[in-house]
Amino acid sequence: MQHLYFDTLIIGTGLAGFTLALNLARTQKIGLITKQSFLDGASSRAQGGIAAALSKDDSSSKHIRDTLNAGAGLCNEATVNHVIENGPQAIEWLIEQGVSFTRDGNSDTGYHLTQEGGHGIRRVIHTGDATGKAVQQTLGEKIHQHPNITILEHHIAIDLITSDKLPHDSEHPTKRCLGAYVLDKKNDKVRTITAQNTILATGGASKVYLYTTNPDTATGDGIAMGWRAGCRVANMEFIQFHPTCLYHPHAKSFLISEAIRGEGGLLKLPNGKCFMSKHDDRAELASRDVVARAIDFEMKKRGLDCVYLDITHKPANFLKSHFPNIYSKCLELGIDISKQPIPVVPAAHYTCGGILTDKNGKTDLKNLYAIGETAHTGLHGANRLASNSLLECIVFAQAAAKDIINQSPISTPELPVWDESRVTNADEEVVISHNWDELRRFMWSYVGIVRTTKRLQRAQRRIELLREEIDEYYANFRVTSDLLELRNLVDTADLIVKSAKLRHESRGLHFSLDYPEISQQAKDTILER
Repeated sequence: MQHLYFDTLIIGTGLAGFTLALNLARTQKIGLITKQSFLDGASSRAQGGIAAALSKDDSSSKHIRDTLNAGAGLCNEATVNHVIENGPQAIEWLIEQGVSFTRDGNSDTGYHLTQEGGHGIRRVIHTGDATGKAVQQTLGEKIHQHPNITILEHHIAIDLITSDKLPHDSEHPTKRCLGAYVLDKKNDKVRTITAQNTILATGGASKVYLYTTNPDTATGDGIAMGWRAGCRVANMEFIQFHPTCLYHPHAKSFLISEAIRGEGGLLKLPNGKCFMSKHDDRAELASRDVVARAIDFEMKKRGLDCVYLDITHKPANFLKSHFPNIYSKCLELGIDISKQPIPVVPAAHYTCGGILTDKNGKTDLKNLYAIGETAHTGLHGANRLASNSLLECIVFAQAAAKDIINQSPISTPELPVWDESRVTNADEEVVISHNWDELRRFMWSYVGIVRTTKRLQRAQRRIELLREEIDEYYANFRVTSDLLELRNLVDTADLIVKSAKLRHESRGLHFSLDYPEISQQAKDTILER
């Protein structure tokens, strides 16, 4: 049981991983691994919905224009065109799988569409205010029932296995990915998994920050593993901070959907005054980077702990039907959103950069793919347009599946088992928790919504010290889930800081007080080992 073989190994069980598995499972044996339980992860938390040009008043060209505008000159136009033009097909695929989107008999599409920041029209199809949960549960049922899919819960990938670490293979001289070492968290055993193709679909890295809307699993695992294996990464400085995370001591990482502002919600100071019109003509419907910076500015200027999102002018029945999840969660915490404004703060939300891939999700390393938030495809540019991320997951997973299906099978060598003969059990695991806390705090303080060169330098020095401690710990003690996640977070934090130091301008999600102007020439930040 410590050595497993699959045609395709998918690391991550978000929408990208689920979509790929279902598109491959008719002809392949699939291994699907997840750090926690099957439906944990960021995809299940997505509230707003999926953007696609579905109504007669909309078009792909309009959706493309809004995406390019949000991306602040850094989007790959070919990628944008491909994803947006495949949007309606992706939604149709989900409907065929059984996803029940919210209906609207008065709409020409038959479905209710919402509008979010940066969109010029209502185009976000949804299932109430818990779209991700509905999609994941629907696809998850199909995956559970499929005989060709093996689900390994509570397993965390340690590192990719690459051919350059083995004796020379004259038949396949090009460096390639052969699988991964994976820790079974329940019995503390390391499994060797061999696969024809390996897919990184582990989500983003927002857990590198103190405040985030992301689940605890978002520790940049795929980005860090791909980087260590030799893949290039791009645009890691562009971390999207969601403007409205619920501010409450008992509400951990609870997102207040952008759709609330799309339905008329107003951002206000504690005295009840609106402020967004001072920062952007689009007011509450400005893109996320603008809204997050505006809230950050007002909070710092006035010494506030939070601002308020007010939707009390809408009837209670409207709020209960359109935002049942948000309504009930807030009520549970003593906030009636039909009568009281919601306290909110910005929080790290989405990693726009990642492992550099082509149009099929292929990385620099042969037989290794990256899809979803782990990847940098060029769709999001310097700032992701709201609700484009789930669409990207589907379109690129389908493209990767086609590419994998068209491959000819190749032989895979026998892989060595994990060697822990020279390590011992950790003596003081408190070191890990202390380092984790320190990392997230200085990343929030120095590499957050507004940056300076001096802050980035301070963060870089602290990362170097942490890495020394973690590398020593990793070399001498048996691996644990917490150690692996901390190792990945430090690698990811390093990539974010290095990328931010290279960008001498303010563009999209990267705002520097030392370089407040946008450069005339838009360039990606690409790091390679």
